[in-house]
Amino acid sequence: MKARSARAPRVRQADGQKESAKAGHPFIVLTGLSGSGKSQAIRALEDLGYFCVDNIPTMLIETLAKLSLRDSGDIGKVAIVVDVREGNFLSAFPKVFRRLRAMPRLNPVLIFLEASHEALVRRFSETRRPHPLAPGRSAVEGIRDERSRMNIIRSMADEIVDTSDMTVHELRQFFMTLSRERHRAKLVITLLSFGYKHGVPLDADLVFDVRCLPNPHFVPKLRRRTGRDRAVAQFMERDASTRDFIAKLENYLAYVIPYYITEGKSYLTIAIGCTGGRHRSVMIAERLKKAIAAIAGARVRVRHRDIGHA
Repeated sequence: MKARSARAPRVRQADGQKESAKAGHPFIVLTGLSGSGKSQAIRALEDLGYFCVDNIPTMLIETLAKLSLRDSGDIGKVAIVVDVREGNFLSAFPKVFRRLRAMPRLNPVLIFLEASHEALVRRFSETRRPHPLAPGRSAVEGIRDERSRMNIIRSMADEIVDTSDMTVHELRQFFMTLSRERHRAKLVITLLSFGYKHGVPLDADLVFDVRCLPNPHFVPKLRRRTGRDRAVAQFMERDASTRDFIAKLENYLAYVIPYYITEGKSYLTIAIGCTGGRHRSVMIAERLKKAIAAIAGARVRVRHRDIGHA
């Protein structure tokens, strides 16, 4: 999906479907044209805590729906992808979905993803994948055939989403809004201490170097301790540079984290690095935990990667 200038994605509510919406257990069914972005959509829903199944056989949809309704089950809200890759889909799905709508306590929502002919041709050309309805033929033939055969299922949809000009981020944003759970989707923040001599963490989103702060390693009685020990923290905090560093870093994170929450990021890893990963980085990570936890919508955990190294 190519980047473009910002504008509202083209989404329309299918005629007559709004009245049929009901409260109940969320069960989102994603379908639509091949190449329209269903894989990106299911990943966004997975990030929002949905139990997701891609390319589920049509005959198993009702079984999964019934399992999701069990009070003692581990399956919460559900999202599935069904499309023409499954042989019986076109003939069997309309009846199956009507039965889903009749299930007590279940709130099935059918979302149909589509895109312009030009966009679909471009995507198949870029990925070099064959169209599922046109093995051995051109993607153009498969796209036209699928669009025609999917018209009946399209007419059943609660939401029709045109992804022709949508970026991956806009598609994710749409599903966050649609699920009506944006205000409940918590950003999980990991404060990760590490030692530069053991390598910078590959999964870090933000990296802060604290090797400029007083080093307890050079104090014999503190060398074998860690940044979790009170004596180490007191030694560092006696120096004004440590106190200023923490205050400025807290202010910066308080400013930037709400932007990550607004963008819809699910996980944010903040790496704090010192030389060995035992003293300064550990102490700073521990100090930041309380301040960051006070930021609305964020859950914080601390991990010390290299604290066990001598």
